[in-house]
Amino acid sequence: MFSLTNLENRRLVNQSPLLNTILGTAFTWGMTALGASIVYFFKGPSKKITDGMLGFSAGIMISASFFSLLSPAIEMTKGLKNFWLIPTSGFLIGSLFILALDRILPHLHLGLPIESAEGIKTHLHRNILLFTAVTLHNIPEGLAVGVTFGALASGEATVTLQSALVLTLGIGIQNFPEGVAISMPFKGSGLSNFKSFFFGQLSAVVEPIAGILGALAVSIFKSILPFALSFAAGAMIFVVIEELIPESQSSGNTDISTISAILGFVIMMMLDISFS
Repeated sequence: MFSLTNLENRRLVNQSPLLNTILGTAFTWGMTALGASIVYFFKGPSKKITDGMLGFSAGIMISASFFSLLSPAIEMTKGLKNFWLIPTSGFLIGSLFILALDRILPHLHLGLPIESAEGIKTHLHRNILLFTAVTLHNIPEGLAVGVTFGALASGEATVTLQSALVLTLGIGIQNFPEGVAISMPFKGSGLSNFKSFFFGQLSAVVEPIAGILGALAVSIFKSILPFALSFAAGAMIFVVIEELIPESQSSGNTDISTISAILGFVIMMMLDISFS
């Protein structure tokens, strides 16, 4: 799958982490756009399919958080006194960071009435609140890609080109159902196919921004690398527990979403183990 020649491998590793991040997040953004393009071909998937896709996304994110982010962070700190402190604090602070954004940014989770909107109270339209909800949980995904490519450029042995590519691929795969999940409500509210697609893909525009910030941070301050990896992991896990899992089971399709989550976890684990 990622059978690169030694020359190709060296070129990508030595390439600017910012360029690699831009290319990686452009791919994940493109997968969101691909999912959003479903509005041109279907009226909308059934709730069972949507819940299954959300569960699948949750499984991929949990697996990627551990195998691609948290585990390398732990390996980097082994040998240090109180080596557990850096990945633990990074994970917790990453979770608290998204919690803070969740409390501040006005947003509405899929399938809930507008009265259940979270964050600062506003009179924004339901569609805008749905858009900000998806945008919010795209921040950790972009951050994860940027931090990983930044780690690759630093020469850290626990992060390889293959593991960075696998993480990017996994996030791209789970972005597809996110694109579907955000564009379909826009279409259901009466927007045209183009506007539904446009706002659906636009929800991922934050990924390149977060990715570039993450890559810059670890490139300039290499000592924060294990903290940054665990920070991204904590942010992603918060999104999974607070948003994806509850949404995937809100309609009673618990078996479908659970099995899909396990499948997503296993697929991402196999990719990471096989190509890292």
